[in-house]
Amino acid sequence: MVAALALLAACTRKAPESTPAPVESPGAGNRERTVASEDGVAIRYRVFGSGEPALIFIHGWCSDSTYWDAQLEPFSRHYTVVTLDLAGHGDSGTTRAEWTMDAFGDDVASVASQIPNRRLVLVGHSMGGPVALEAARRLKGRVIGIVGVDTFGNIGLPQPTDRELEARLGPMRRDFATSTRDYVTRQLFTPRSDPELVRRIADDMASEPPGIAIGAFIGISKMNYSAALGDISVPIIAINSDRLPTDVERIRLHAPTFHLKVMPGVGHFVMMEDPTRFNALLEQTVQELVARADRKGY
Repeated sequence: MVAALALLAACTRKAPESTPAPVESPGAGNRERTVASEDGVAIRYRVFGSGEPALIFIHGWCSDSTYWDAQLEPFSRHYTVVTLDLAGHGDSGTTRAEWTMDAFGDDVASVASQIPNRRLVLVGHSMGGPVALEAARRLKGRVIGIVGVDTFGNIGLPQPTDRELEARLGPMRRDFATSTRDYVTRQLFTPRSDPELVRRIADDMASEPPGIAIGAFIGISKMNYSAALGDISVPIIAINSDRLPTDVERIRLHAPTFHLKVMPGVGHFVMMEDPTRFNALLEQTVQELVARADRKGY
């Protein structure tokens, strides 16, 4: 259960609109908007700032778009910034039959269809990393890079058997709130983490509807990385904490474009625990991706 949860950790309806309203000044946000995903579920998103590329921030398991609040103002000064609530999370719809990474990838692609930018960088925390891979397959020609945030630590390991998966699901099925709160508190932070932040995130993730959370857990456990990575040629960069090792050699067997940047001394939620350091690394990474796209002529 520990390995799978480490990878995971991380409704209002309107008719879809064709394009987002313009943002009047960098750093300002437009009103929230909604678009229908491929299966008709309403996906709530927000757009901030302007400029190329657009950075689409994808939250993790049992989280929502507010986990990226510390990135909004600095990055919307120079780029278009997009945040969204995946189906079943935040303010997005909940009427979905299966909570697969494919379906979450459709959520991101549906939002991207409303964004006019020519170039996209997908930034995914925890479960948002695999979701970004699925979204990139649907957005070929626009995505210039994928940035995983404390994710992609052990790509290439065998999928759990049904029996192993059910053993991991047992505590969540019996008492989702308690098991999730305990796991987040004990496993996803460091002794130096802010206790108030730990409490707030643990309580928030524990409040996710169990059926959706367990469905997404099953979805990530059954993620077909080989199929997704075989369809992607753009750089994949991970900004990971040193809380768990990242098996770079194994990952590069499946994703030759993979590169790792490490943030020592923080827990799983690197963008919230040390936003200044994280934002500097992400800015550096975006500039590298833009420079590469310029050299490649796309």
